[in-house]
Amino acid sequence: MKRRLLRPVVLAMFLISLAAAQDVASFEKRITVKKLANGLTIILCERPEAPVFSFYTLVDAGSVQDPMDKTGLAHMFEHMAFKGTDTIGTTNYPAEKIALQKVEEAYVFYIAERDKRVGRDEVRLKQLEKAWKDAIAVADKYVVPNQFGKIIEQSGGQDLNASTDYDETTYHYSLPVNRLELWAYLESDRFLHPVLREFYKERNVVIEERRLRTDSNPIGRLLEQFNAAAFEAHPYHRPTVGWMSDLNSFSATDAKKFFDEYYRPANMVVAVAGDIKASQALPILEKYFSRLPAGHKPDEVTTVEPPQNSERRVELLEKTQPLYLEGYHRPDYMSKDDAVYDAITDLMSEGRTSRLYRALVRDKRIASFSAGFTGLPGIKYPHLFAFYAFPLPGHTTQEVADAIHAEIERLKKEDISDDELKMIKTRAKANLIRGLADNEGLATQLATYQTRYGDWRELFRSVDRIDKVTKADIRRVANETFNDTNRTVGIIETVKGAAQSDEERQSSEDQTPPDRAPSGQGGAR
Repeated sequence: MKRRLLRPVVLAMFLISLAAAQDVASFEKRITVKKLANGLTIILCERPEAPVFSFYTLVDAGSVQDPMDKTGLAHMFEHMAFKGTDTIGTTNYPAEKIALQKVEEAYVFYIAERDKRVGRDEVRLKQLEKAWKDAIAVADKYVVPNQFGKIIEQSGGQDLNASTDYDETTYHYSLPVNRLELWAYLESDRFLHPVLREFYKERNVVIEERRLRTDSNPIGRLLEQFNAAAFEAHPYHRPTVGWMSDLNSFSATDAKKFFDEYYRPANMVVAVAGDIKASQALPILEKYFSRLPAGHKPDEVTTVEPPQNSERRVELLEKTQPLYLEGYHRPDYMSKDDAVYDAITDLMSEGRTSRLYRALVRDKRIASFSAGFTGLPGIKYPHLFAFYAFPLPGHTTQEVADAIHAEIERLKKEDISDDELKMIKTRAKANLIRGLADNEGLATQLATYQTRYGDWRELFRSVDRIDKVTKADIRRVANETFNDTNRTVGIIETVKGAAQSDEERQSSEDQTPPDRAPSGQGGAR
């Protein structure tokens, strides 16, 4: 009994001691921020715990910036950023450059004939398609496959990856600290001299990715249609991976135009954390990243989603487990109430003591899992606060919907307890500490907050904002947001009497619930 009573005290003391070492003042001594003349922002964090470093390059452009008839371009360029440069990935770049230009010229003629509404000549179409594919075969002769990634792996690189979501595109991996200059050269050079080789081969990879994650995935299909219903005007209604017709149409020339528009230094932040000394590392990064040509930050204005004035519903009949999902429109992350939404997320979803888990999973036993979260499908623009649940066999989506609504009404009518509010604030501090526990997490947080707020210190101020949230704030925001006319519902109902194949059953079992960032499209490399 004494041990059980001591645990909360020990935990509190542990968190206090860690927080003292993880405050703004302690980090200010170790962090250097430099905005280069070309507009690129560099953040360096000295963390001499092991002779390694991690970096996080954040490009402030995602699928929201995709042109209307070329959805998927942001994600496509993410894939192309691993194809090398004019010196990496090629045996003879001058000859390859000419060959790649011929590929694009042949593709223009092929697409023009393919997309004719009237008078398309099928014989000529086949001839043009063959000419295009022949041109690709010539260009492929100069390719050294995967050379960019192999250089990194041979230098001790770990966790080489990237991701694209609605709001941004990111690149990251870790290396031994004695490879810092090699990394600075490689990372800057792939944005200084990108070569879109093997573009159409990689486009087929993305098409298969769409088939796997969306077309053959019940939850993927639901999320795509759910977002399209919730956002009628704003680009959040378009899938990050792209619509299939666009994937079968856009070109390497289109991808290069996207790159030229959005991969500008003023639109990029590079954070490095690890066993580095700013006085030694900064000149190296300046030397290489200053090579990127300057350009103004792209216009971020998008179509504003008009207020929703009636419930919208999407229902899919599938040979898989049922799912209930609903979302409510809320302001973007700059809202004065952003911390209140984070507090509601914690209250409703954090662990086995959360309200939704206790109500639907533990007490009523009608769901295998249930949670609520903010940030669907992104955060940069006005988005959704969502709730979801997976009904257990013998229970319905309507049952879990009613149970979720009961918890929402409770949130709107009753103040949360003192203990709940205290735990929300304690966990916010603990989550901050956990997020800074390793180089990768630290670099990610620094780049993200520097991009979103213009100051990495907002990472710590976010905890202060949650600390100021009151019971009245939670009731007020719940009443302002969680209204029937502001709700979009997405449902997967199991087709009765339909037998699942082994493949479909495995696909269903492999599904993970939607989370705070369900839209990322980066694949392991």
